[in-house]
Amino acid sequence: MMEIRKKEIESEERGIMIEENVADKTGNTSDSYSIQPSFALPLTLKFEDLKYRIYQKKYYILDGISGSAHPGEFLALLGPSGSGKTTLVNLLSGRLKSNLNSSGAITYNGRPYANILKRRIGFVTQDDVVFSNLTVKETLTYAAFLRLPKILSRQQKQQRALDVITQLGLERSQDTVIGGECFRGAISGGERKRVCIGQELLLNPSLLCLDEPTSCLDSTTALRIVQILQNMAKGGKTVITTIHQPSSKIFSKFDKLILLGKGRSLFFGKPSEAMPYFSSIGYSPLIAMNPAEFLIDLANGNINDKSFPSHATKLEKPSSTDVHEYLIEAYEAKEGKKRVVKDEEGEGHINQRNLISNEHQLWAPTWSEQFRILVRRSFKERRHEYLSITRIIQVTATAVIVGLLWWNSHNEGQEGLLFFISVFWCFFPLFTAIFTFPQEREMLGKERAAGMYRLSAYFAARNVSDLPLDLVMPTVFVVIFYFMVGLKMSFPAFSLTMLTVFLTTIASQGLGLTIGAAFMDVKKAATFASIVLMTFMLSAEFFLQKVPWFMSWMRYISINYYTYKLLVKIQEYPCISGNSCAIKELRADEEVAAMMVMIVVYRLLSFLFLRNMKFTNMS
Repeated sequence: MMEIRKKEIESEERGIMIEENVADKTGNTSDSYSIQPSFALPLTLKFEDLKYRIYQKKYYILDGISGSAHPGEFLALLGPSGSGKTTLVNLLSGRLKSNLNSSGAITYNGRPYANILKRRIGFVTQDDVVFSNLTVKETLTYAAFLRLPKILSRQQKQQRALDVITQLGLERSQDTVIGGECFRGAISGGERKRVCIGQELLLNPSLLCLDEPTSCLDSTTALRIVQILQNMAKGGKTVITTIHQPSSKIFSKFDKLILLGKGRSLFFGKPSEAMPYFSSIGYSPLIAMNPAEFLIDLANGNINDKSFPSHATKLEKPSSTDVHEYLIEAYEAKEGKKRVVKDEEGEGHINQRNLISNEHQLWAPTWSEQFRILVRRSFKERRHEYLSITRIIQVTATAVIVGLLWWNSHNEGQEGLLFFISVFWCFFPLFTAIFTFPQEREMLGKERAAGMYRLSAYFAARNVSDLPLDLVMPTVFVVIFYFMVGLKMSFPAFSLTMLTVFLTTIASQGLGLTIGAAFMDVKKAATFASIVLMTFMLSAEFFLQKVPWFMSWMRYISINYYTYKLLVKIQEYPCISGNSCAIKELRADEEVAAMMVMIVVYRLLSFLFLRNMKFTNMS
């Protein structure tokens, strides 16, 4: 049975590599951004009387929404802000689970949602969630390694990424770093959006859902994006997008339209039928107007420069609430649920085993493969940040200043130097690590929602990839200042000092990861971390030799305390036979054991916080 299923999937996945040249119905062959759609298994989506409200909310975000989208159709969810578009597309894509406050039916080829559909449904978020330090090719290649089934070879996955790059017109920018908020890459906003779409296209999804794919784009770039989506639909995909206020050209690209207002459906049908429908119930523009602008105004209850039915209200000029209620009544009377008709072709024309299967292991990479891929990706992404010019200057300048202040001090005032080292290498890596998970929250939520990898694989890869990068700066720091200040000139003492700084760095990083994962908010995490560091510093027995008994326990969880004790022991322990210190004579078991426990415990805590974190839009 397993062998039969494997052959089915192999046959199915070969369809990923099949390219069908589908001509643009508009006859436009000059658009270099058009995509030649790939073969996709058809998927019919139907939804009826959908209602959804957030827990403890008295009103429904969605109330009685019905509609359908078939293979080859491009469905637009149009409406003003707050009308429920994003909630609806999240429900249809399976990213938002139904709960006790929701009702209605959503079917995919006549079946309810199942986890295996994650690999048949692509979702593009409104925000362009990508790694800023990776190139376009690297972004799509790593996504291919993680998302494509393991029956495909590494070369086939790389080729699939290149095919998507070609299909989306990204050849010229494939080796360009994407860029982000901290620094600008060389790719444009439209190219960035196409990269996000490309990540979903790798699996050749049957259903592609997008949330505001044209936001923050100029009209020309937005039209190119919509043209790409229209061509995907022509290739056999079912495409659904939310859109706020499209141009008239973009409006004409849609096959179906749902107009939403305050969570209610005001129209469902072909865009070309929208204006005649509203005209039939008494609403029409008095001046030349973009149809989409006219519909958005109606959904908002704005009837300026529009005719309205005199019998709709007794008032001379109805309020927005009056307009909204009349539109709902008219829609329910004339259109209503009769618009959702059963598919006369039947729902059994697709082999359901191609969409629903329990053989998940034939698709997903193993844990070790996920770990290796994520380590390589994480190292490439983070190395630019860890080895940035700013960080190098910061650490190098601090080391030089320390070296100059304690120049050849030998034993004079070196306790203050050792205490500073214990504080600095607790502070520096901790505040760096705090940003890790809050900054990657959206990416982690997006990739976990798509089932790209296990959380444990991500977490292990993050720690392993960061380790060599974390140790570069401490090495530079110790090498610079150690010989300037006149500390013990012996290899064991130097090595043990370096090892102590390494332990401090790794333990502090673990604490930073824990605080960041616990709050998932940089400002709150930084505030809490400053309090923790101040407590650690004050309880390290440098400022106070006799800490009150009710506060004395705090030194046993202080990283500074153990670091300082280790450094003092290394530098002040008597040497044997000249200048060579015997490592075996250095009794530091307690301090080293405590640091190792902190390294493990802090990382376990950060993983537990991550596992219990609810990511936005995760199913």
